[in-house]
Amino acid sequence: MIIYLTGFMTSGKSTVGPILANVLGLDFYDLDEEIVKREGMSIVDIFEQKGESYFRKVETRLLKEISNNDDVIISLGGGTITIDENLKFMKENGFIVYLKVDNETLYRRLKNKTDRPLFKDLVMNENGKEEFIKRINNLLDKRSRYYEQADLTIECDSRPVGLTVDRIAQSIQRKINEKNKH
Repeated sequence: MIIYLTGFMTSGKSTVGPILANVLGLDFYDLDEEIVKREGMSIVDIFEQKGESYFRKVETRLLKEISNNDDVIISLGGGTITIDENLKFMKENGFIVYLKVDNETLYRRLKNKTDRPLFKDLVMNENGKEEFIKRINNLLDKRSRYYEQADLTIECDSRPVGLTVDRIAQSIQRKINEKNKH
């Protein structure tokens, strides 16, 4: 079984993933961390030095490579699912879980992070909340149609991590049982 965790940056994929993997007895991979290891530079540096399209190519290659493993949970980057090739591949090969978080929570989590290429300029220039929310909305407008194609959507704004993990694990177990009945 392959489970893909998707959602906007700072939605909790890298936090929920290892705990969920432990609960379900699966291996865990953070796609962004794997890219950093392979490329020997941060995501921000890759974006700045080699460009987003280079990053997306590496991301797609590693997504497919890691998906060759059985029994894994893969935490995706926020934009991974927006590449049609990736979305099609994940739908054919695994179970996609969308961690949905409201804009207010995303703003609180992003406002001081300089390791997010698409928000670094706002943090460095100390832009106000309005600019952050506007950019979050713009990105969500572009990405929502991809996120919403997930097999399971879990709202995880203010819910403790343990409850989020329990809900995902129970839902996945139900889906597996339904599949096995057919």
